[in-house]
Amino acid sequence: MDLIGMYLRDALGEGCPVCRILRKYEESEIDTILYEHVNNPGVREKFKESLGLCTYHAWKTLGKAYSEPLLGPLGVAIIYEHMLRTYITYLERGETPEEGECFLCRLMEEKERSTVEAFAERIEELLPEYERSESVLCRHHYRMLLQILQRGDPTAAERLKMVQIEKLKILRERLGAFIDKFDYRAKERPTKEEISALPLTIEALKGLETGVTVKRTGNKKSRRVFPWR
Repeated sequence: MDLIGMYLRDALGEGCPVCRILRKYEESEIDTILYEHVNNPGVREKFKESLGLCTYHAWKTLGKAYSEPLLGPLGVAIIYEHMLRTYITYLERGETPEEGECFLCRLMEEKERSTVEAFAERIEELLPEYERSESVLCRHHYRMLLQILQRGDPTAAERLKMVQIEKLKILRERLGAFIDKFDYRAKERPTKEEISALPLTIEALKGLETGVTVKRTGNKKSRRVFPWR
């Protein structure tokens, strides 16, 4: 197995492996922006295309800045002071700027596509690993992978379908057992696997919250609570 295959295999721990990879990638890119690109002219031009980042990534970046003692809000303030000056300039010229595509969303979409394609290219090696793992592809990434396989390897597509159904059935059984343990007649407490079945079920149906998920659902309203609010 090559390095990319090993990287994908290592993501087969719990939940959707593609979502988990995307979440780590998103966090890494936000760190890179805050630690290295605050004053980068090229990145600043990309920011100007959308007057900063999209709503979701703007608030996520600010939350990250406040949560890291070594960062603080200064870098974000520098970026958005420039964006505010840019916006004022537009208005003074009598223009109302359109918000372009968030460059971090674009990076996330590219990462999502390349990750699923890499999984499909290595399906013979990864499918047995996936079957043995606790991972369950979320609905969206399962569909992406299945569509690629249906075009290039129908046999692998059918195998993936059977594995996915079996994994979802196991998840449903665990979630059912979790519900049963709330009956007053139950004598046992929920197991670790049963407790985790609820968030994993939501992840299997809706995926993890990342920029691509929020953009796909069209809901960019942040639900995060910040200490100054």
